[in-house]
Amino acid sequence: MAHGVDHADPVAISGTIPAPSAPIAADVAWAAFVRRDRAYDGRFVVTVSSTRIYCRPSCAARRPRREHVGFLPDGAAARAAGYRACRRCLPDDVTRDATAVRRALTLLDDAERPLSLADLAASVGYAPHHFQRLFTRATGLSPAAYARDRRAARAVAALRAERNVTAAIYAAGYAAPSRFYADTAALGMAPTAWASGGAGERVAWCVLPSPLGALLVAHTGRGLCHVAFDEGVEALAALLPAATLVEADPGEQARALHWLETAAVPLDAALPETQRRALFLAAVRAAAREEGQTYRVLLRLPETGG
Repeated sequence: MAHGVDHADPVAISGTIPAPSAPIAADVAWAAFVRRDRAYDGRFVVTVSSTRIYCRPSCAARRPRREHVGFLPDGAAARAAGYRACRRCLPDDVTRDATAVRRALTLLDDAERPLSLADLAASVGYAPHHFQRLFTRATGLSPAAYARDRRAARAVAALRAERNVTAAIYAAGYAAPSRFYADTAALGMAPTAWASGGAGERVAWCVLPSPLGALLVAHTGRGLCHVAFDEGVEALAALLPAATLVEADPGEQARALHWLETAAVPLDAALPETQRRALFLAAVRAAAREEGQTYRVLLRLPETGG
């Protein structure tokens, strides 16, 4: 595609990203191609009749004339039509990249101890710096940010099971209480209050629409305490049986909606829905945590603890 370099023959790859079930809308595909939208990488490939090359929508090369451009579901279809893969954007590597990100998310979900970036990248066959950029671009979160969210989720699960802070610290695998308190700072209440079922806490809740389904959002004046897909107030009552649960007023709904709107997640179609949902929840919690950190700095409040 208007490239000034030669192009290699396609490299054999194992597996492909599923092609879209609906026909490619040419105007939508062209617009994505013009703006080099990475969100469309893996959803279709761009063919250029003048060079017989196919590319990712986000290819950095100069754009050819519209009449020379076509769109096909994937690299296999392009190769069958006589096109060769672009050596600049390596469109067939979209599959490899997506597989690596899926695998890394699974490793972080299952990790009982912290994984270094070097170990995580090595486990999926990438250099650390390159994988950091690849993971962040695909998920909207750095590996470290997602790992922190997973650790916090395990800490909360331990609090639910143990109903005792000291027991939860060790059940969740923490070597020191300080790390536990840092990871549970986004509970919207002290860990002791959470362990007691939210005793003495007023929790406002609402159910909001999101790109991935209805979302239950619950928070106190101190911040977010629970967010989940496909749950209602009954699930919240079971989680925090001693708390006072109230339906959010307009201001409280606006606060929850702000967290959802701030959650910057690409929602990459190459990732399974379960992983996209987990990433969206992590991004919402990160948005709420950032707001809470700003609030504590302004008021000079300590991190939630005790």
